[in-house]
Amino acid sequence: MPAVLETQAKSPAVYDPISRALHWLTVLLVAAEYIIGSVMPSIHRGTPLGTMIKIHLALGSGLLLLIVLRIVWRLTHRAPPAPPLPVRQQRLAGLTHVALYLALILMPLAGWASASARGWPVRGFGVVPLPALVPEGKRIGFLLGDVHAGALYWILIGLIAVHVGAALYHRLVKRDTVLGRMLPGW
Repeated sequence: MPAVLETQAKSPAVYDPISRALHWLTVLLVAAEYIIGSVMPSIHRGTPLGTMIKIHLALGSGLLLLIVLRIVWRLTHRAPPAPPLPVRQQRLAGLTHVALYLALILMPLAGWASASARGWPVRGFGVVPLPALVPEGKRIGFLLGDVHAGALYWILIGLIAVHVGAALYHRLVKRDTVLGRMLPGW
């Protein structure tokens, strides 16, 4: 067998470059959002719209647009085959991915509703004006802000921990090609 074909046969199937770029851009935006969210002022009624909050809103709305793009891309492009896994692990991985996508959609939507209730403008990536999700002063917007900074925050942290933990488990314990599908060469 020629060396090129032999190398290809041994190489694990990987996600396409667009899928990998969208994944890692999501990672960067989520990390940036958590960092900015931790240093911006605590949001209460009457909190003025400052620079850190504007940046948080711009990145959060951009993250929402990115997740929608990821879902569309994923629905139109197949994932590379995974190594053989027990059915229970396959189901758990699928549920975790669905939960991650849901949390990554609900988190910015709740933040957007909270900003709308406060009368703060929301712009996709800080540029494209987006409509208010709830009328200014609506209690539901304030409640969704509490969910955004509370339950959804911790749910997303937990899901990320499970996702990263599973990837490391596959790399360090199982020594299979699961992580190599998103990080070629690993």
